Amino acid sequence: MNTMMNVLLVLDWALMLEKLVLIVLIVSVSLVIAMYETYAERKIAAVIQDRRGPNRAGPFGLLQPLADGLKLFMKEEIIPNTSNRFLFILGPCLAMLTAMMTSAVVPWGSQIELFGRTIQLQIADINIGILYVFGVVSMGVYGIMIGGWASNNKFSLLAAIRGASQIISYELAMGLSLIALLMLTGSLSLNTIVLQQLDQTWNIFYQPLGFLIFLVCAFAECNRTPFDLPEAENELNFGYHQEYSSMKLGFYLFAEYINMFISSAIMATLFFGGYDIPFVNDASLGGNIGMNWLALLQVVALLAKIGMFIFIFMWVRWTIPRFRYDQLMNLGWKVMIPLALFNMLITGFLVLLKQNNWHF
Repeated sequence: MNTMMNVLLVLDWALMLEKLVLIVLIVSVSLVIAMYETYAERKIAAVIQDRRGPNRAGPFGLLQPLADGLKLFMKEEIIPNTSNRFLFILGPCLAMLTAMMTSAVVPWGSQIELFGRTIQLQIADINIGILYVFGVVSMGVYGIMIGGWASNNKFSLLAAIRGASQIISYELAMGLSLIALLMLTGSLSLNTIVLQQLDQTWNIFYQPLGFLIFLVCAFAECNRTPFDLPEAENELNFGYHQEYSSMKLGFYLFAEYINMFISSAIMATLFFGGYDIPFVNDASLGGNIGMNWLALLQVVALLAKIGMFIFIFMWVRWTIPRFRYDQLMNLGWKVMIPLALFNMLITGFLVLLKQNNWHF
């Protein structure tokens, strides 16, 4: 009995160590990618606008994100006298925390073998992964609202109200678009959804309308142009983080880019096969090159898909002008939600036909 307890204790410690290393690795990679997303955005904007972009800090301007980070660290920390100090600090921390927590349920690859143990490249494979994502994302609204209200600035408060109403409105259409996908997959686990697409047809071919709705809602959830009304400088000066400086401002800016990275990972997972390597049979490839090399290639494949979506986010930002606020809300309530309901009904009808082997 004591021997069994000791074995279980050792296994628990090993599992905790695996998850801790995986958490540190994913968080570090997310921060580095978010940092260089700022560089990529400037370069893409420069190409679209026919100019050079950052080119002074390091070769080809590659050290520009480090210079920006150093600038934020060196700036003076300012907390307005009339603000709520505790909530003023809590706002950006909450925005950053919720942005990072979403990555916990994303399957980044299949599995690797190290030190005689099989390690899943996913922090938590829970059977309600999509519900977890929506729960955490909805908490991000509090980061915006708390930051805008605690600043005791009317422009910040107006921007926070805009941001909260925008996110809540588009979360409805996003959730409805996923119901149709869940009818097809029959699971809320992101890992199960990826396994169903592995070496088979990706969900984008079954749910093109659902993906389009999800993509538009992702733009609104991340406050990206043309849905960046909470940061409309010509109307609200600087938006809900107007009173912030130094790393508190950096947290808000970083949270936006991390949200963009994680949203891209979720879209790739749900609709584009996740870590599935396109045009290749993963099982046979793993038998030829080994499990570890296969997992590495799968991570690269997923990152390539994420990079494609990040490029789309940036391309749209520097191509389409900002909507008016009434246009934003009309699109969400009068177009996106009815389209999502229509897609859900059609999908439900087709699934019912398939289950009962009905024919016209």
